[in-house]
Amino acid sequence: MVRKQEERQELRRGLKERHVQLIAIGGSIGVGLFLGSAIAIQTAGPSLLVTYLVGGLVVFCLLRALGEVAVAYPVAGSFSAYAHKFLGPLAGYLTGWTYWFMWIITGMAEITAVGVYINFWLPELPQWIPALAAVFIMTIINLIAVEVYGEFEFWFALIKVIAIVLLILGGLGMIIFGIGNAGTPVGISHLWQHGGFFPHGINGTIAALAMVLFSYVGIEVIGITAGEAKNPGKTLPAAIDKVFWRILLFYIGSLYVIMSIYPWTEIGSFGSPFVSVFEKLGIDNAAGIMNFVVLSAALSSCNSGIFSTGRMLFTLASQGEAPAFLARLNGSQVPVNGVLVSSACLLAGVGLNYLIPAKVFTYVTSIGTFACLWVWATILIVQLKFRRSLSKLQVGELAYPMPWYPASGIFCLIMLLVVAGIMSRDADTALALFLGPLWLLGLMVSYVLSRRTP
Repeated sequence: MVRKQEERQELRRGLKERHVQLIAIGGSIGVGLFLGSAIAIQTAGPSLLVTYLVGGLVVFCLLRALGEVAVAYPVAGSFSAYAHKFLGPLAGYLTGWTYWFMWIITGMAEITAVGVYINFWLPELPQWIPALAAVFIMTIINLIAVEVYGEFEFWFALIKVIAIVLLILGGLGMIIFGIGNAGTPVGISHLWQHGGFFPHGINGTIAALAMVLFSYVGIEVIGITAGEAKNPGKTLPAAIDKVFWRILLFYIGSLYVIMSIYPWTEIGSFGSPFVSVFEKLGIDNAAGIMNFVVLSAALSSCNSGIFSTGRMLFTLASQGEAPAFLARLNGSQVPVNGVLVSSACLLAGVGLNYLIPAKVFTYVTSIGTFACLWVWATILIVQLKFRRSLSKLQVGELAYPMPWYPASGIFCLIMLLVVAGIMSRDADTALALFLGPLWLLGLMVSYVLSRRTP
């Protein structure tokens, strides 16, 4: 009996290699690419391709930093557990709760969006009903077994991938062969005809960096899968190594096609660029198809949010930094209480989103923006600390060493500081830099008080 209990305190390694591969892809492709890319295009013009290239390099180095430590220590809490181990309990506490809060806020926004997307087909249906249904279904999926979560994420990610590949192939057909344009090749002259490739100068290219990097939020979920991947030493490196090239293909490829077909100055004035390209290719009901794609992307985000927050609460509880009942596993070795508490917070958040003034919700979401910078910086600092703790012999034995150490980690930290500087120049995003530290201060107070409580 004791033996059985001990076994159940470990999360089950049920995620297959294909699950982890598609979770990595899904984490790097959000709703923003399909709906919000027009804002970034207006900021940088065609030079946005350069911004995405730089952003992709930052994200690749970030994931390699996470991968180096995750392969050596494949645990569910990932960067929270690593911060606890290499930077101290307070750092683990701050990172774990900040990441949990970030996903709750993200999930609230995505669940609210689900109601909007469903209203495309059912305009009379109250938005709270599909939002409630989505949370209920995603919670059940996460409670059954980790394999079920992985399977749903696999198909959610595949829907996004298929949509992007179709856009790129169809767009190239239009550019080269004139498909959908009366047989006249569109060419790529739009990339430099309207004010040049850098219409707003290098400042515009840099100004878009914050939007570009935040479009990758969620990609770090691959680190959370380390504790439940069947063979983390093989599956994590395989997934991470392909992320950079997939970013080049999916983000840069799709934006290259869109900005070649349409003048960048017009993008955003006619709705989603994806819908416009598909309509030009003669695809019937393109708007309905893209609505289905963004709906699946929102559900994927909710699914990953419940998964990662449940595991984060499990890790915090296991480290004595959250109530002990959150470490309880069910028969499928899923952190049942962590999942249920996170889902309940999502539901409460959806209700608050409707009830509280918009300004209050803006304040809350700004902390989520800060949380992303905090977690990513923590991942990079942990890797630097981890590497310094090793002897030369141990470094030589690393299964998945970060390339270009330590320059790559320092480069990423500098880029995060650049993003913080960009955010400080805008009143809306500067709010995150003010409220974020207040959030950390509140967590520090709660940490001290929890240590004083027997």
